[in-house]
Amino acid sequence: MGRDARSWDESDVRIRPSKKGSRPRTKDRPSHDDAVIGRIITVDRGRYRAIVGEDSADERIVIAARARELRRNPVVPGDFVALVGDVSGSPDTLARLVRVEERKTLLRRSADDTDPIERVVVANADQLVVVVAAANPEPRTGFIDRALVAAYDAGIEPLLLITKADVKDPAELLANYLSLDFPVIISRTADSEAGGIDARSDDGLSARLDKVAVSQLRSHLGGKVTVMLGHSGVGKSTMVNALTGAERATGGVNAVTGRGRHTSSSALALKLDDAPSGSWIIDTPGIRSFGLAHVDPDRILHSFPDLEPGTETCDRGCKHGATATNCGLDAWVNDGHAGPSGVARLASLRRLLGADPRLEAKETKELGTVN
Repeated sequence: MGRDARSWDESDVRIRPSKKGSRPRTKDRPSHDDAVIGRIITVDRGRYRAIVGEDSADERIVIAARARELRRNPVVPGDFVALVGDVSGSPDTLARLVRVEERKTLLRRSADDTDPIERVVVANADQLVVVVAAANPEPRTGFIDRALVAAYDAGIEPLLLITKADVKDPAELLANYLSLDFPVIISRTADSEAGGIDARSDDGLSARLDKVAVSQLRSHLGGKVTVMLGHSGVGKSTMVNALTGAERATGGVNAVTGRGRHTSSSALALKLDDAPSGSWIIDTPGIRSFGLAHVDPDRILHSFPDLEPGTETCDRGCKHGATATNCGLDAWVNDGHAGPSGVARLASLRRLLGADPRLEAKETKELGTVN
């Protein structure tokens, strides 16, 4: 060997450092056993407002950002979530939302009846209040039927609230639902001499509500999480203001189109005034369509209990649609078993079962913005 020769071993090999760092990759995630649980009350531009320590001396609002691993998971008002980091609720602090707790119920919709992508509206609701006006804007049974199907499918109890009954008698509308077993509350706008409850918005005095109707609705809300759903201009947010003391923006009706103007831009959970613990109202934003693509056709049929018994005489594999032959629903309705509104109810069911995008588009145009 020459003078400069030497022995080489593995210590002389240069290892190029990894660009991704030396930390080994793992699918294991922290358990976050120290996380605190909060209830989401609203979502705004990637920030989640949650109430922590509910009904305790330490109740506070915590603002959080969602952890990266949850970015594909929808987080909506009503969700219970696990929060870590700075959960003090102090100004200019931000916690991290690391887990969505198991949901009891989930109200969903799709963009239309052919869209396979479902959109989560609210979580953990006990009750859905479908709000329609007797007139101005005109009520649509198609929207009511869709909301009822979504509620029954989610395991949420429905309630129908009809406002502006002083403008038009809602008897014709109610005839469609006489055979169904859910509460119906009728509200009239009270004049200054008849008394009533003032509900205020950001613009000041918005309406004087019927005391009896407000009291009746309140009796159904104690200890429950309730979702309010309805068109713009039907008085939904005004009723929410009366029940909670909030100043949720309200909107009137366009004199040209007959549709309500969009006001609320996000869903917001509000505590019910002078009510038992756990009494919440979630006021929802505008929804331009309420598709049911995520609901199995058999479950849609279950939402029409006045018609479902008629399917017992159907041929095997009957789809119950408008083109179905020997469908037992026709004889059931013709024999009067579904009541005087049976024909209209069957037509509504078949529109939902048909999943015809042209019908959905027509109905959406008629409904206008839902708020």
